[in-house]
Amino acid sequence: MALPIRRRWLWLLGLFALLVILTYGLARLTDEPLRRYMEYRVNQRLTGYTVQMRALHVHPWTVSFDLENATILQDANPDPPVASLTKLTVSVDWRGLIHRRIVADITFDRPTVYLDLRQVRTEARSDVPLKERGWQEALEALAFDLKINRLRIRDGDVTYVDRGPFKPLHLSRLQLNAENIRNIHSPERVYPSDIHLEGTVFDAGRLSMDGHADFLAEPHVGVQAAVQLEQIQLDYFKPITNRYNVGVRNGSLTLAGTIEYAPKLTRLMLERVLIEGVDIDYTHTPRTAEVEKARGQQTAQVAKQVANEPTVQLRIDRLDVVKSNFGFVNQAAAPAYRIVLTDTALSLEHLSNQRSEGPAVARLRGRLMGSGQTHVTATVQPQTGSADMDLTARIEDVDMARMKDLVRAYGGFDVSAGEFSVFTELRTKSGALTGYIKPVFRGVKVGDGGEGTQEKTLRHRLYEGLVAMAEKILKNRSRGSSLRRARRVDSRSRKMASDIAINAPRSRAPPGRTPREEPSRSSRRAEAVTHKGITAICSASEAGGLS
Repeated sequence: MALPIRRRWLWLLGLFALLVILTYGLARLTDEPLRRYMEYRVNQRLTGYTVQMRALHVHPWTVSFDLENATILQDANPDPPVASLTKLTVSVDWRGLIHRRIVADITFDRPTVYLDLRQVRTEARSDVPLKERGWQEALEALAFDLKINRLRIRDGDVTYVDRGPFKPLHLSRLQLNAENIRNIHSPERVYPSDIHLEGTVFDAGRLSMDGHADFLAEPHVGVQAAVQLEQIQLDYFKPITNRYNVGVRNGSLTLAGTIEYAPKLTRLMLERVLIEGVDIDYTHTPRTAEVEKARGQQTAQVAKQVANEPTVQLRIDRLDVVKSNFGFVNQAAAPAYRIVLTDTALSLEHLSNQRSEGPAVARLRGRLMGSGQTHVTATVQPQTGSADMDLTARIEDVDMARMKDLVRAYGGFDVSAGEFSVFTELRTKSGALTGYIKPVFRGVKVGDGGEGTQEKTLRHRLYEGLVAMAEKILKNRSRGSSLRRARRVDSRSRKMASDIAINAPRSRAPPGRTPREEPSRSSRRAEAVTHKGITAICSASEAGGLS
């Protein structure tokens, strides 16, 4: 009796083993036909890109398959591939069966994305937007048109390479987990899907994002998440900033805040932003002058559009820039010159585009040209289409010898010594500008005093002599007397011999100052001679086409 039972179990085990072998063999036989079918279906749904699949392996016992060594090519620039997939696993999300839904689970293992400037420019010139190239449809084709409910990326890598001797932009060790994409659980939340993203930025920095998403939102995905960036090296962005005439050297960025990107609302709320040790130069050149002007106008227009716009909410609670240098280089002038603010410490509080958030306060400290103590305080109140501002600035004892290229470019003469200071209070309200600007000059010496002086023409020497004589006539003997001797002129002319009052009555002195007598005719002649040189100090900001 025991023998027949034993034989029965042997037969059952044998049949089971045969079934396993047949199933495994059938799976291996279907690998290649399924690979070709899958490759065809995916490429049929993509526009401008082609997917090549090297191998596909079916796992019938887990109802899944692995796609191995796949590449994605941009048709216009196939070399190098824009993406490589070491392994992609598609399986049934068993948790969805509990809710009587058959949905897919997709996992990318060690995917790499590689982009260069040619590929990015091709995409930018294309008439077909990136989101309309069929990426989502192609991903669903991999899941046999099952809806994707869980998406994971393990150890992802993204590299962007620009032309020139620049370090590539590199994100590594990216981990992404997105759950409940199809909202199977139907919780009572606006953003039902959990998302988590983390990775390494430029070898030393860190990126993390935790939040929720609505992958079914139209016309695009909605996301609400907390974002943190730590020690992001800024000089990696050189290939991008250089196209906007901005040179970036050194420096790091750290920030923390929240972002919400929805079809009807964009909100960026940063609790803290820290920029440390950066050197930034804006370079104005004759070749890019028209582009710079158009770019400035476009930026101003965008700023007006988002000011007090309820669907775009931007706020920075605290921004600090420390141990940094900011420069302006004008290569369109003859000679070219550079203005620099060193040892800069900038703080911004409550910066927002919404009037209801209250005014923003900015404080700036630094050294103009490495010598002049600079203190600026500004309060900005957003308005619809504009902003109201109160500004107080004090720049003291700038070494004019360090500004000789600037004076030569705008004044047409040399300066070898002297100190320059400026004091200003300005207010803009409802588009009207009022206030005053008070430049002060002390110990100015005109002429370089070097061997080149002998080579100058008689006319040029005479011109410099007249300027020196006029400077002596108008010399500021003390700060108090210089304030009393200030001559007010219309700000639009920018003829700042000693003092400027903007939109102020001629019969009244600026606040805290007393009127003085009308200057003599000889004094006015001398001021006319010095006009070009002094305008150099007060009008340098117009070099970039700004008014």
